[in-house]
Amino acid sequence: MNAAVANSLFADLLPEFDRLRRRFPADFASSLVLPCLRRIQERRGWIADEDIGALAAWLPVPRIQIEEALSFYTQFRRAPIGRHHLEVCRNVSCSMRGSERLLAHLRARLGVAEGGTTADGRFTLRTCECLGSCGTAPVMVVDDEYHENMSAEKVDALLGRLD
Repeated sequence: MNAAVANSLFADLLPEFDRLRRRFPADFASSLVLPCLRRIQERRGWIADEDIGALAAWLPVPRIQIEEALSFYTQFRRAPIGRHHLEVCRNVSCSMRGSERLLAHLRARLGVAEGGTTADGRFTLRTCECLGSCGTAPVMVVDDEYHENMSAEKVDALLGRLD
């Protein structure tokens, strides 16, 4: 095991990754990028540079392939976030049904702009291009759970239930 792998939480996840690898044909290592990134994020809360290096070395795939996945998929985070992660969809359907008003309400209520985390570390507010739930717009995801047909009142009630 190289130093990058030994010095990260990646080493703790290797048994899981090895089991996952056995489910794929040998020449499909790149198919493991997304499930491995997902598991790293579940453990750490975000993807660190050391995780990228360790994963690239273990698979092996070019580091840029992992970086591309991280930049394309909005569910992956490259830095720590607040205890609760709020994402508001800004696509056309959500926008037409009030996501911009929803976002303005969240900015005012939390006192942060998109990409920011509240001073107490409770909430990180982000936007994303599409959550794929256009028929129930406006939509937001809170800690990986979808909330549809949102309004300012529903947002307030939801935030009140979070610790």
